[in-house]
Amino acid sequence: MQEPHRTASGIVTESPLVLTDVLTNEGLTGHSIVFTYTAAALGPTADLIRNFEPLLKGEQLAPGEIERKLARRFRLLGTQGLVGMALAGIDMALWDALARSHNTSLARLLGGVEKPVRAYGAVGYDGASGSARVAEDWARRGFKGIKAKIGYPDIKEDLEVIRAIRAAAGDDVAIMVDYNQCLTPADAVQRLRVLDDQGLTWVEEPTLGHDYDGHALVAREARVPIQCGESWWGMQDLRHAIEAHASDYVMLDVMKIGGVTGWMRAASLAELHGIPVSSHLWPEISFQLLCLTATAHWLEYADWWNAILCNPLRVECGMAIPQDAAGTGVEWNEDGIKRCMA
Repeated sequence: MQEPHRTASGIVTESPLVLTDVLTNEGLTGHSIVFTYTAAALGPTADLIRNFEPLLKGEQLAPGEIERKLARRFRLLGTQGLVGMALAGIDMALWDALARSHNTSLARLLGGVEKPVRAYGAVGYDGASGSARVAEDWARRGFKGIKAKIGYPDIKEDLEVIRAIRAAAGDDVAIMVDYNQCLTPADAVQRLRVLDDQGLTWVEEPTLGHDYDGHALVAREARVPIQCGESWWGMQDLRHAIEAHASDYVMLDVMKIGGVTGWMRAASLAELHGIPVSSHLWPEISFQLLCLTATAHWLEYADWWNAILCNPLRVECGMAIPQDAAGTGVEWNEDGIKRCMA
């Protein structure tokens, strides 16, 4: 990482990636990125993806059919954790290859059209002055939304950060905050009562991501909307969260939700319940998927992986904009990859 990304739950200093290519007999290649969070998971995740090759070789390029085949194959082991990451990596690469085979974008392949999507920039756990400095930079670049990491030892510090960002970015910028799961439900209720009048767009993951009942309690007690989802694995997690009324909004992580196939199912479920959907990381493919999502809300912009991409997603005047490219928007910058691996 060019700059460490600080949160209340730890510091992200590196972004370990597994890059996957799916090769077709027609000479096309589909690409995908898997983010393993820790370098300790790089080797095992890459090995899993390689080990799936015999299950895919010779199959037709039909991502939905392959997803169902692999889900059946791993039903007893389960499709979360490293297995889920590997399966999502394959799914994303297959959809990329299929779109390329039709010389079109993923959004158009699936019946949609690329269109501008609101994007927000991120502020780390950097204190009031540091957060204000980063927020001012995002606002200067035209972003209309800014999300800050909070969860400081005292609620007064949370307030200082929020107010400093508001002063730096202006009243017309949406401010979101992210606790990164660092509070108990009871603590979250107390803190959010103090934050309710700060004009926040949402409060993200105030307590443990899979504590659906805890989040439901917080959502009932708070006036500000609750945002969750980046920690949920697949449709079952999403279904349980919705049934528990755990969150007002949903943030889908394309890797954890099950790749393109999983996202489309999740987006349909969110639409059925009228829940706004935002994205977590993966800006290029998430942009394509939000263009297909009926209740699309915000795109989380991050430039963490720009160094390995030929054409990273562009944001102008606070909107992620369409790019004239086939596939999911992921194209390797081989020189950049070599520099990162040096």
